[in-house]
Amino acid sequence: SKIENCRLAEAGEFTKIAFFNEKINLLKAEAIGDLIASETEIQRKQALNIINGKNSYKFNLWRETLLKTLANLEAKIDFPDEDLPIDILKNIKKDIDVVRSDIKKTLDDSKVGERIREGFKIAILGPTNVGKSSLLNYFSNREVAIVSEIAGTTRDIIEVHLNIDGFPVVMSDTAGIRSSEDEIEKKGIKLALKRAQDADLNIIVLEPKSVDFSDFFKDLDLKKSIFVVNKSDLEVKRSEKLKQYDPISISIKNETNIDQLISQIKKNLQNKFVSVEDTIITRERHRQQLMQCTSHLDDFFKKESEKDFDKAAEDLRLATRHLGMLVGKVDVEEILGSIFNDFCIGK
Repeated sequence: SKIENCRLAEAGEFTKIAFFNEKINLLKAEAIGDLIASETEIQRKQALNIINGKNSYKFNLWRETLLKTLANLEAKIDFPDEDLPIDILKNIKKDIDVVRSDIKKTLDDSKVGERIREGFKIAILGPTNVGKSSLLNYFSNREVAIVSEIAGTTRDIIEVHLNIDGFPVVMSDTAGIRSSEDEIEKKGIKLALKRAQDADLNIIVLEPKSVDFSDFFKDLDLKKSIFVVNKSDLEVKRSEKLKQYDPISISIKNETNIDQLISQIKKNLQNKFVSVEDTIITRERHRQQLMQCTSHLDDFFKKESEKDFDKAAEDLRLATRHLGMLVGKVDVEEILGSIFNDFCIGK
């Protein structure tokens, strides 16, 4: 029954009110959403780090440095006759260079934060009927993909969220790659190749008699690929061409050597997450704001003479604005909806 003057809270409403009342900043609001959605320990820890202000501190420190140097520069513009240091721009550049270098170092993080938040992306690909869907079903421990002897059964991409040794993983089964006249299958194959390009790791599944398979992955980055030969339980003469890829021989049917494949996947995961502790970027939004900030700082460094002081000050203003947008100090209305709508009722 309804209670007078009471209603259910909207999605994310409590956090939204806390943000508008300046009890938390935008980064912390996002992190509360990430904490709600976390499925693994590493995701939970990352969200808590941000709620505790790990990245807010850094972003605000950079912003304060830029604001301070901007004030010095504007003083020179507003009071040109005053006895201010003649090499003020030179001194400011020293301070700004420290900030710019620090931001660029932060951006060079192999997107570990986003990987933790969204999941490490693994794509399973290969020709038709080699056991890709069976492999996905094995990892997810349930029948998520249809397995059939009819080639071309999988046409759309099927995703499963997994927890491998505490690391969040999104594993995708893709359409078998072959020459096909079927329009829907052709679109599925195109999606498969696109997914492979975007993935952090590709598992390329083949079978012992696979011969003409190299064409489909000629455009792929083989450094981020693990080759697997399934159906090793079959008494079939093995193609000589397979040797150069040093594949792992497995049998999903008999569960042979799958531990070796899992070990290789874990090794890859550990290598990618090696710098977890230093990560402060967890969303594409953060990355874009920092990239735009450094772009304006690069423009600032091109200004050399006193007549360029106005333009140099504008570069600093714009750079500072992007850092402000990170923590929610300016122009956040258009992004608030997308952040709070992901919350569950009331949180």
